[in-house]
Amino acid sequence: MLKIQNIDKLSGIDTPFYYYDMDLLQETVSRIRALSEKHGIKAHYAIKANSDPRILRLISAEGLGADCVSGYEVQRAAECGFAPSEIIFAGVGKTDSEIITSLEIGIGCFNVESLPELEVISSIAEKRGVKAPVALRINPNIDAHTHKYITTGLEENKFGISEFEFQKAVDFLKSHAETLDFKGLQFHIGSQITDVENVFKLECERVSEIVATFEAMGVTIKNIDLGGGLGIDYEHPDEGKVADFDTLFGTIAKYLQHRPDQQVHIEPGRAIVAQCGSLISRVVFVKDGQKKSFLILDAGMNDLIRPALYDAYHFIENISSPDGPSAVYDVVGPVCESSDVWGEQRELAESHRGDLVAIRSAGAYGAVMASNYNLRPFAKSVYSDELK
Repeated sequence: MLKIQNIDKLSGIDTPFYYYDMDLLQETVSRIRALSEKHGIKAHYAIKANSDPRILRLISAEGLGADCVSGYEVQRAAECGFAPSEIIFAGVGKTDSEIITSLEIGIGCFNVESLPELEVISSIAEKRGVKAPVALRINPNIDAHTHKYITTGLEENKFGISEFEFQKAVDFLKSHAETLDFKGLQFHIGSQITDVENVFKLECERVSEIVATFEAMGVTIKNIDLGGGLGIDYEHPDEGKVADFDTLFGTIAKYLQHRPDQQVHIEPGRAIVAQCGSLISRVVFVKDGQKKSFLILDAGMNDLIRPALYDAYHFIENISSPDGPSAVYDVVGPVCESSDVWGEQRELAESHRGDLVAIRSAGAYGAVMASNYNLRPFAKSVYSDELK
């Protein structure tokens, strides 16, 4: 059950809105910081998961770096307190203006995803009389066994530099040492990985091999970035409030071969913020049909697109009257699309018009992927410390 202090204060807030448990976020980030210090692994928060300024300021205040996939995210990270030297800029389609802005901000590293991108960054750096910090994002050809839309480490994916290009990349780095400051290698194999030890062990073993291959080519790997991907428990959000960072850090420490002078990095996003956020909606109608009953909410796929896009599961609960008799509903939204469905044949407390319903584990890839479809306004954010 979603625990909200002074829940009565929610009744006067227009729905839908995102509710963020700032205490849980603090607990999660503090756990990551402790594990980072214990294992010597630097964590960078993947801003694409949630770019809310209040969330970013809390995370940056705890000393995490930022993983960005657009120039706009780079600017937001700098504005919200992340040290420029701890900002990493990834993404397959960096524009010239994004590269220039990032150089002006003084970011720590560009994660370069193709040879043409490496050439463009070198050219821009040369024209501006600076040296650009770069790492190569490597496609390790590892199957993370997750949804095909969030798998990124296979050769058929658009991300990263593949093995047949390794020598060309090394040759270019050596011949452009005056414009490119080579930092190391970056990897990312997918998202929502729940078989933590087995999958990340496989990644560590493959990464160790690739690092050795590059160093045999005559370049020094200073940084090894394993990316993100740690999953969360969408079905039981109250049982797994803080993701399994202990296993993640422990697996990396055990299986990744690296020297003391090499810095190891990770880039969690979803695992930091997903469980701290819930989309709060109100029941508009209860519609009884011949075959099923529909619970029609005022939150739609424009507010949280994951179920419509990925057929993703989110736990749903009535927080106005949670202890009454249960009923089974198809929980749906108001958007004029048949895919605007939160869950079919869900059992929750018997619900009535005006009840508040929480769609859980919505802190990641919720608000950041929202739209104004059907001219519906963006859902506002409400923070737990504002209700105290």
